[in-house]
Amino acid sequence: MIIVYGAFPTRSLRVMWALEELGKDYELRPVDLRNRMADEAFLALNPSGFLPAMQDGDVTMVDSIAMLEYLIARYDDKGLLAPAANDACFPCYQQFLHLGESGLAAYLNVIVGSRFMAPESEKDNFGARIAERMFENRLALVTRQLTSAPMMAGDRFSAADISVVYALGMAERLGLSSKFGPEIADYRTRMADRPAFQRASAKWAPKPA
Repeated sequence: MIIVYGAFPTRSLRVMWALEELGKDYELRPVDLRNRMADEAFLALNPSGFLPAMQDGDVTMVDSIAMLEYLIARYDDKGLLAPAANDACFPCYQQFLHLGESGLAAYLNVIVGSRFMAPESEKDNFGARIAERMFENRLALVTRQLTSAPMMAGDRFSAADISVVYALGMAERLGLSSKFGPEIADYRTRMADRPAFQRASAKWAPKPA
């Protein structure tokens, strides 16, 4: 059984969404985001303390994009989440799979750190302003892609959409959705309508008392 160690709103959503798309059984092991450094079982898997972490038998992984690539290589025998390497869509897929983290979410991490962890006098700092500018710059690549195709790899859904959509949701939670044009807003709606996305998201919904 695959175990996903996660918390909302972290990159564990990427991994859970992929598993839902693949129809792969997994167990969600919630981690208290504020007190994760006191969670001995979690720290035994990832001493650095960032989320998510994933166990698959003897395999332990702690990077969400690497997890997506692992799940595709090991379990996606129908090609549901990635085009073949000789497919014309593969370069686009590969670019946006990684851009979702390295070009979008990674810059948003700087903003999160500044807004929620920095002293009051340092919240609006030069680094955070540059990070927001860099995010907006890379976002233009997503917009350009959506003017010519419905998804990141062209006409088909892929793990590249999982990667990018998480970053867009992170930007929304930071109040940056004003930077989204109509193409991105429509794309967000279409991706949120996917049953696998809804199932993964629902696992974080509050349980009735």
